[in-house]
Amino acid sequence: MSTSVQQAIAALPVPGEWLWDVVVRPRRRTLGIEVTPDGGVLFAVPADADPAAVADAVRSRLPRLAREVRRRQERPAEPVKDLIGGTSFSYLGSRHRLKVIPPGPSPSREERRVRLYRGWLESPRAETTGDEALRITEWYMTCGDRWLSARLPSLASRIGVTPRPVVARDLGRRWGALERDGSISVHWALMQLPPALVDLVLVHELCHLRVAGHGAAFRREVRLALPGADALERWFADEEPHLWRGAVRSR
Repeated sequence: MSTSVQQAIAALPVPGEWLWDVVVRPRRRTLGIEVTPDGGVLFAVPADADPAAVADAVRSRLPRLAREVRRRQERPAEPVKDLIGGTSFSYLGSRHRLKVIPPGPSPSREERRVRLYRGWLESPRAETTGDEALRITEWYMTCGDRWLSARLPSLASRIGVTPRPVVARDLGRRWGALERDGSISVHWALMQLPPALVDLVLVHELCHLRVAGHGAAFRREVRLALPGADALERWFADEEPHLWRGAVRSR
């Protein structure tokens, strides 16, 4: 079946330079389109997908898809941090300079933790920059869990769905995920963004509780919950390539 879907898509005016593929996912009920970080395109279809219907859906999305592919291909290199005093880190849109705390002879647990203190992001010096980066990412996850759990109920109420557990964790190349048990995960790196952009990702995942896929019905749900979603999506597209994901330079 995937061969017939591939043939149907190949008959569309898909740019010849695109790298794309079709994968069958039996759990899916609708077409899914994923754009990889390097600009490749993956069309995920259910086992019983109708090739003509898939082709029609892809055709309607080609202009928007072309913009996303171009944006991914032109995105800057992933940010890399120097873990030295004065390096800038963002939390919920506010910038804080890093203060590296030298270890004492027998540092307590309190002295080993990362914290925001008087406008500085204090981080204890570790044996390696990798260990220091891990502590900072864990700090983002811990703060993110608290902030997201407090934020999500009002957004769920706005959409008309039951609030679900939400956590901040490393999602690789994804920004958000609706898990099989109905819980929601967001990438910890999103906690660097202003709250309105984190809300955009939360609303996106909450709307999947009402509508599967990313078609017109789904986009209507998002816009009902966030009337300024179009502007927020453009803002998000500008900001997300610059988010730090944990890469650091060795000392």
